[in-house]
Amino acid sequence: MGVIKVENIRIYANHGCLTEETKIGSDYRVDLVIKANLQTSAVSDNLVDTVDYVFLNRIVREEMKKPSYLLETVAKRILVRILNENNAIKKATLSVSKLNPPIGGDVEMVTIKMTEKRKK
Repeated sequence: MGVIKVENIRIYANHGCLTEETKIGSDYRVDLVIKANLQTSAVSDNLVDTVDYVFLNRIVREEMKKPSYLLETVAKRILVRILNENNAIKKATLSVSKLNPPIGGDVEMVTIKMTEKRKK
């Protein structure tokens, strides 16, 4: 097993329960950690034998474009899609952070973190 991390993906999106949040939008940070067998690609030096991080970034960006009330919903969509579209991934952990959330105080970010494992 090995780990691939795609960290600090910066995205502007329109998530939130408040009308203003969905109209104006906010800055988000997404961090993704996947576990997969990287032994074959370590020997073959071939992209088809690993999990392409360009693929991971693309899915995160596409799913973040779809407005949702909750970050949990967005995270679940991303995780399910990643596992469905790449059989090499055994486990994925995703953190979605809303930067400078409108919660009535000086808060840098709020983060939700979820993990999905491939069903055996």
